[in-house]
Amino acid sequence: MPNFSVNHYLRDHIRTVPDWPAPGVQFRDITPLLQDAKVFRVLIDVFVHRYMDAERRPDVVAGLDARGFILGAVVAYELGVGFVPIRKKGKLPFTTVEETYELEYGSATVELHTDAVKPGQRVLLIDDLIATGGTMMAGKKLLEKLGAEVMEGAVIVDLPELGGSDKLRATGLPLFTLVDFAGH
Repeated sequence: MPNFSVNHYLRDHIRTVPDWPAPGVQFRDITPLLQDAKVFRVLIDVFVHRYMDAERRPDVVAGLDARGFILGAVVAYELGVGFVPIRKKGKLPFTTVEETYELEYGSATVELHTDAVKPGQRVLLIDDLIATGGTMMAGKKLLEKLGAEVMEGAVIVDLPELGGSDKLRATGLPLFTLVDFAGH
């Protein structure tokens, strides 16, 4: 395959839905990446191959509710490490820590079990997309409250115009993104 680019291949399988959930928004839908077995395998393999080597290998993968669960669980399984869900408030049955963050219109809260990670563990934080960065920042803060080191944030899509990736990098969080989309 001459000039094959994984990034372009994945981008070609992301559907843009105009005016959803609000007028003027260009929603980047990753479900086509998951529906096609070959495309899904390419997507997961990109993440797995990045984190296979000892210097980049996490002790645990944390996925953000909800699409981060899909990616994170499979990546953790392939790497042979544990998976930790960071859930929306009220979904976890055990003792939790929580972090509230601002949305465009209001706020949201995510939670993590207090025994989800151990102090000093290296955690890969994974989600499908970075827009304003609020969800990933909240996940990072939760993991750090428990003493873990968030070694990197990984996503499929970055919407750089919304400033989230810049904010996250400014906190010292390295990011691994596969596809950038101009606009939102």
